[in-house]
Amino acid sequence: MSQSDGFTYDLAAISTFRDHEACERVRKIPRSLITEHPNPDFHISVIDDAEQFYQAFAHDLVDRIRAARDAGKPLVAILPVGPVPQFTIAARIINEERISLTHLTTFNMDEYADQDGVTAPITWEGSFQRSMWKSFFSQIDEELRPPVEQIHFPTSEVIASYSTMIEDLGGADVVYGGIGWGGHIAFWEPHLGFEFAGDMAAYRRAGARTVELHPMTVMQNALHSFGGDWSWVPPKANTIGPREILGAKHRSFWLDGDLGNGFSWQRFIARLVAHGPVSEFVPGSLLQEAGADYTLLGGVADDLVIAMA
Repeated sequence: MSQSDGFTYDLAAISTFRDHEACERVRKIPRSLITEHPNPDFHISVIDDAEQFYQAFAHDLVDRIRAARDAGKPLVAILPVGPVPQFTIAARIINEERISLTHLTTFNMDEYADQDGVTAPITWEGSFQRSMWKSFFSQIDEELRPPVEQIHFPTSEVIASYSTMIEDLGGADVVYGGIGWGGHIAFWEPHLGFEFAGDMAAYRRAGARTVELHPMTVMQNALHSFGGDWSWVPPKANTIGPREILGAKHRSFWLDGDLGNGFSWQRFIARLVAHGPVSEFVPGSLLQEAGADYTLLGGVADDLVIAMA
């Protein structure tokens, strides 16, 4: 039971993660201690300025692209859709420096799907494919873009072989991402943990698939992408799984869920992922074991308080 000033209550039924003590412990982690972690390969940092945050994200991606080019090596990158500003910045740098991306192969993390698991077409305004082409690929000068056959999305046509496609290239060199309100990575949702009955080895091996979206994901995405309209959010999605995330050579995660005016939906889940127990019901918590760069926008790192207090 959660307890605050003598008021005791259970977690809401929507919560798949049920460890009250862990929730209360991480809730109390102040901003001054949030970057401390026992795993030296799990690097937590905070960037207060939003423009600097997206600049840093963009430069992380471009630096890896440039380094692979200079080394004469291919680069396989798993990309998210949001946050989006870093892609426009990265495209500008690529154009200014005339960096050819012929050595780059990309796999997007996820794509929306309907109730039958059929993925959204690129023509649909909410499609992740559409967003990536608009914010990134089309912003790069045509002669510099990767060949179109090296740009991949987890559509209905390829989802059954998506994990194999990545592994056939030696796995991802880097996977970028964020953390969902319920703790998801990509659309690997917290309720998927029930399928594995505590078998974490099997959970870590799970690959790309079609999933039902968790209610918290529907609400989160309605908030930041669909004008608050939860009826507009599709019920399913195709997504990579723990197999792809853990199989990557490097993990780079960026959390910018700050609404301004002192409000952030991501403060608690950022802490639970980074400082709570590793759990199949908090998918992002796997990053603690695997190691990652975990960068928080300043408002996400701020202390948790009740706004009405």
